[in-house]
Amino acid sequence: MALIMATKIVAPNVWGPIADHTGRRIDLIRIASLLSVAAFGVLLFRTDPLSMYLALTAYAFFWNASLPQFEAITLNHLRSDVHRYSRIRLWGSVGFIVSVLLMPILLEVEGLGLSVLPAVVFFLLVAIWLNTLVVPEYATQRDTRDAGEFLDVLRQPRTVAFLVACLLAQASHGPYYTFFSIYLAEHGYIKETIGILWALGVAAEVGVFFSVHRWLVRFGAANILLVALALTVLRWVMIATLVDSILFLVLAQTLHAASFGLLHAAAIHLVHSLFPGKTQGRGQALYSSVSFGAGGAIGSLASGIAWAHWEPVWVFLLAAGVALLGLFVALRGFAAVGPREPAA
Repeated sequence: MALIMATKIVAPNVWGPIADHTGRRIDLIRIASLLSVAAFGVLLFRTDPLSMYLALTAYAFFWNASLPQFEAITLNHLRSDVHRYSRIRLWGSVGFIVSVLLMPILLEVEGLGLSVLPAVVFFLLVAIWLNTLVVPEYATQRDTRDAGEFLDVLRQPRTVAFLVACLLAQASHGPYYTFFSIYLAEHGYIKETIGILWALGVAAEVGVFFSVHRWLVRFGAANILLVALALTVLRWVMIATLVDSILFLVLAQTLHAASFGLLHAAAIHLVHSLFPGKTQGRGQALYSSVSFGAGGAIGSLASGIAWAHWEPVWVFLLAAGVALLGLFVALRGFAAVGPREPAA
């Protein structure tokens, strides 16, 4: 699992510059998707530790290379309607819910058990690759931007603040993704209730993806990002201090709509604004590696260390503090260049 997380930091930044230089994003997506299928296919035949290490690392490297480029090509197809990205992204959340509901049924089928899981994932990866074959390339104009101009974008206060805030926001999710189920079980919640609470979070995420495009137009991505960070702080405080109240836990889980849904939708919009033209692939790659890669890795590692030495309430309060720091960084960075949001 650590190897998979590490590829989220490396892979996007290897493939992003190639996509920007060639302008052939969909071809790279197709190649990466096919190589993901080939790498994961090894697990259908080999399950010894060394084979799993190599296969999963290769699979994750190619898979995490293609995701930011698909974000970029989606936004390019949307053109001036980039605020509608969330209406497309919500189907990923729907797919997650369907998987969560169907997999337990398959696992209970006599004679299948866990052996069916690699085959299901392999089938889905093949379906994704086949889907890439019918997605058209977006004909981007040749852009004269070079690596120096990409670095100029990175030096802007708003860009630095945005990336640091996203890293801290994802790091704050470490205790939640790693220990939330254990935390609830220790407070007497049964497995069915824990499962419902997880599903509630994803359902709230779908709801916000369905509506956030209107909010982006009305309030701007920067303001949406700030609100999402503030609600993320509130969510971790509620989970830390009100875990014994099912009512407040339900409310905290609906805030997944903010801590992931709002934040991600606003972040994708801001990346598209901050990294124009041929810098788009590198911008999406950088956002993915900094937030989900480095932020996720730091959050998981730090929460594991803290969980071993502190009471759970303090671990989630630490997460709230990290998210609050992200909010402070975003406020200072955005204020440094004024309230105007960069044009999409």
